[in-house]
Amino acid sequence: MTIEEILSLDESQTFDRKSINIAPRDLSNHVSAFANADGGIIAIGISDKSKRIEGVDDHQKEVNELLRVPMDFCTPTVPFVHEFVECIDSKGRRNHVLLLHIDASPLIHENQAHDAYMRVGDKSKQLSFEDRMTLTFDKGLRIFEDFPVPEANYEDIDETYLKEYLQLIGCSKPPREYLLHNKNFATLRDGVLKPSVAAILLFGKNPQQFFPRARVRFIRYEGNEEKFGAQMNVVKDVTFEGRILQQIQNTVDYIQTQIKERTYLTSGGIFTTELEYPEFVRTELVVNAVTHRDYTIRGTEIQIKMFDDHLVVESPGNLPKMVKIDKIRESHFARISHIAEYLKSYKYVKDFGEGVDRMCREMEASGLPKPEFRQVAFILKAIVKNTGFEQQKVDFEGKNLGIEGEKVDFEPQKVDFGSQKVVFDGQKVDFEKIISQSKYNSTAKNHLKQIISDIEPNQVLSAQYVAKLLDCSKTSAINLLSKIKSLNLIEPVTGKGKGKYILKKI
Repeated sequence: MTIEEILSLDESQTFDRKSINIAPRDLSNHVSAFANADGGIIAIGISDKSKRIEGVDDHQKEVNELLRVPMDFCTPTVPFVHEFVECIDSKGRRNHVLLLHIDASPLIHENQAHDAYMRVGDKSKQLSFEDRMTLTFDKGLRIFEDFPVPEANYEDIDETYLKEYLQLIGCSKPPREYLLHNKNFATLRDGVLKPSVAAILLFGKNPQQFFPRARVRFIRYEGNEEKFGAQMNVVKDVTFEGRILQQIQNTVDYIQTQIKERTYLTSGGIFTTELEYPEFVRTELVVNAVTHRDYTIRGTEIQIKMFDDHLVVESPGNLPKMVKIDKIRESHFARISHIAEYLKSYKYVKDFGEGVDRMCREMEASGLPKPEFRQVAFILKAIVKNTGFEQQKVDFEGKNLGIEGEKVDFEPQKVDFGSQKVVFDGQKVDFEKIISQSKYNSTAKNHLKQIISDIEPNQVLSAQYVAKLLDCSKTSAINLLSKIKSLNLIEPVTGKGKGKYILKKI
């Protein structure tokens, strides 16, 4: 950066100028303010009012003291890089200006008086207690999910689901002991176990008793926009409650019933299905919303709005201060969330921070626009569009594939694990009944149902296909195929190579 570039800048969210005569304790307020916000540059040796260049060459003692400010006057230490920029001072002499480059920090920094500041516009604002708590939540240092729920006790925890989770993660501790000694899931107050917010949301018998709006609402509209009053165009309005895992599973399954699909038989005799929105994108939108919503906001729920040409997921809460809308794909800031860790055990979260980037890649690979993100007041909106799907439908219907009697289905896919019957060759097989009555645990059953619901009667099934579908390892995929085979739902197919199966005709 040159002196000309420095002088051309106005004081802003990420830039400030200070006189060489600033006291170290005063500079510490600005250093911590930048670190607590978005980072930035502080130019020292320029009058902040008149832009008069003072320079720093004749003030070696003051320079040394100011360079110690991020370490000796801020707690914890603020990492920084400094440089000296050549200039001509106001007296016409060759001189230098000192630049402090400060990065946004995941920590909260304070001065020697234990006051915390934050850069807001072109000012360094001292934070009130409430502002500091909000910033703390944003930075993920003190998570609301760790707070005990005063009205709840151990009787509000469903041991069945807690034991299932402990079995999944290979923990042999008794449920009560696990809550008390892991992830702040519970504390003892006067001998009474008090579950945390996260414990109630993950393992509670009735989480909505304590958090009535901790739920997901799905609304489908006719057309491409939301209308009100006499023109109201709502055609579906369904709410999903229960524990977080239940909300995600039921919401994802229901969205699948509402999306359009295009199914056709290839010249090789294999069914191929193209979906309106990629499966990973649909699932990730729900998982992100449920995992990262601000549960301190109790006046609204997550809302998923489906229109003819786009899908909107509205989640209560702001992005963390360190994550900007235009950089959200590259940002990997993650709250240390017990909810996210829990969902990672169930394969809904793979690696913290990779979801948005993969959604973008999946949409691009399907020829669809990348997701859009908008912050509107305290609601974060994620928007995906099916632009081109309807046109592809028209183009596809106009083609003659040369297959006698072939029918292309563009109707919304019907998937309901409560009553679904898979039909082929005139026979109906209740796969849910077969899977539900099996010896496998609920997680395995859910995976088996997902595999069965995704394939067509004549579609070839392989470990590679299952691994891609469930985003799991090949070993896990082979294991799941073995389970399906043991239930007599699939049979080997010849001529396609080893380890290839099709649905068995029963």
